[in-house]
Amino acid sequence: MADTAVATREGAADTGRPGFLKRTLLHNLPAKIAAIPMMAAVLVVFVGCTIWTVYYSFTNSRLLPTGKFVGFDQYERLFSTSRWNVSVTNLITYGVMSLVFTLGIGFLLAVLMDQKIRLESAFRTIMLYPFALSFIVTGLVWQWIMNPTLGLQGTMRNLGWTNFTFDWIANPRMVLFALLIAGLWQGVGFCMVLMLAGLRGVDEEIWKAARVDGIPTWRTYISIVLPMMRGVLVTAVVLIGSGIVRLYDLVVALTNGGPGISSEVPAKYVYNYMFSGGNIGQGLAAATMMLVTVLIIMIPWAYLEFGGKGRRA
Repeated sequence: MADTAVATREGAADTGRPGFLKRTLLHNLPAKIAAIPMMAAVLVVFVGCTIWTVYYSFTNSRLLPTGKFVGFDQYERLFSTSRWNVSVTNLITYGVMSLVFTLGIGFLLAVLMDQKIRLESAFRTIMLYPFALSFIVTGLVWQWIMNPTLGLQGTMRNLGWTNFTFDWIANPRMVLFALLIAGLWQGVGFCMVLMLAGLRGVDEEIWKAARVDGIPTWRTYISIVLPMMRGVLVTAVVLIGSGIVRLYDLVVALTNGGPGISSEVPAKYVYNYMFSGGNIGQGLAAATMMLVTVLIIMIPWAYLEFGGKGRRA
């Protein structure tokens, strides 16, 4: 204990010496110099553009960002617009369903894969292949499949099932489920791979102890394995959640926001107002609200991953 106290005092004294700051700055200097371009890009492109976006969202800019400061007028107009409110409602509905089903199906598939099945590599490749495609390609493929005339509905009716109906992309009440199917087709494989990596990281001794204690397999997964995969689960939630907030290209390719505005999303609202509607101030106000949503997702994740660890240490 005395040695520890002495070492602590020596360390504290060392950090207080005049040369400590100099040694810290010169430590690993080549790596710090190499990181300067990346840090400059982050400051200029990300931080600078974010500040620019937030500032001009408080102006009445139209075709060019040259408007005068109008306070929260753009935000008041934003939340009084039915199109924006429909977009937010659609995003929340789609987001909740997408998050639940992606995590649930991904975990179940990972559990099946963790049983050391035959042709595991081939199955894993097939499930992960849609993730390699862009959302534009995914949207176009599912648009062909769900086309009431040329897709699955038309094919089944030509085969004799004249009452078969699968017109979800033309049905305002079902169009979000059409988006959900396409989104799950692309994203479930990636979630499965993340979950499988987490499952493969669980010590085999835990499974042996659970079997010795007579704990059912399903309860072992729920009570023991899932809590141990907290890091993987949080990462999956953050990645899926940020993708949901940025949802745009799938909607454009599959439904283009229709029928009417029944499948509008905030990202499409931003694009339409900034580039088609000629109202930069309104588009940037919507973009700022999307940024706030992303921060609501990222800040708790950063706190859980870094703040909690520092507090425990």
